[in-house]
Amino acid sequence: MELYCCQTHVGQGLDEFVAKTESYPILTELSDSEKLSTKCNYCEEQALYLVADK
Repeated sequence: MELYCCQTHVGQGLDEFVAKTESYPILTELSDSEKLSTKCNYCEEQALYLVADK
């Protein structure tokens, strides 16, 4: 499972990940090039973080 999140929704992404997978997430900051092309899963803002299991 991978969730892309902006600064506003990173908490929501972490909560959703734990609720659905029942495991600890890994929070990774996206590189500058990834930030340019990636949108938040919850809004249209630029994603800054990836919440994932790997």
